[in-house]
Amino acid sequence: MIEIRTASGKDIEIIALLGRVTYSESHGHFIDNFSDLVKYNDEAFSIQKTKENLLDKNNIYFIMYADSFPVGYAKLVLHATIDCVAAKNVCRLERIYILNEFIGRQIGSKLLDACIQKATQQNFDELWLTTYIKNDKAIQFYQKQKFQRIGSYNFLVNGKGYENIVFSKELKTKNSSNNARVFKVKAE
Repeated sequence: MIEIRTASGKDIEIIALLGRVTYSESHGHFIDNFSDLVKYNDEAFSIQKTKENLLDKNNIYFIMYADSFPVGYAKLVLHATIDCVAAKNVCRLERIYILNEFIGRQIGSKLLDACIQKATQQNFDELWLTTYIKNDKAIQFYQKQKFQRIGSYNFLVNGKGYENIVFSKELKTKNSSNNARVFKVKAE
């Protein structure tokens, strides 16, 4: 059974570990220098940094479980803007990662749906995200989920730039109807 829930302060260690492992799995082969990857993980996914991020009221984290085992997480950043997104009432899907072993089981869309539903409930007009230009699996996933490519972004790992694509998805139409799919917290 798949379960997705909003993370709380008791989830700091789980999120830090999932962040470290899933980032290494998904991006480790793209980073030019292994020591840069280690340094990035040490900084971005330390217990202290994760605690600060989790307790920040502008961040919402989700944890995904498969049969009670934590297999993925997502991070929404509320009111996060970027120049290439014209709308002003936007939020960012800063992180969405699933352990490699669970990719291809059609569960990533459930985690994304939870994020879209939360952003819609918070009355955001648009959700944007970035992904590495060479991450073909992620690019295909976002395009399948109806995200539109709208720009580029230079993501730094220890001072080295990696070109990212900016994707965006409108969350509601001008008449405020909801374009997000229905999400169920528990699904078989």
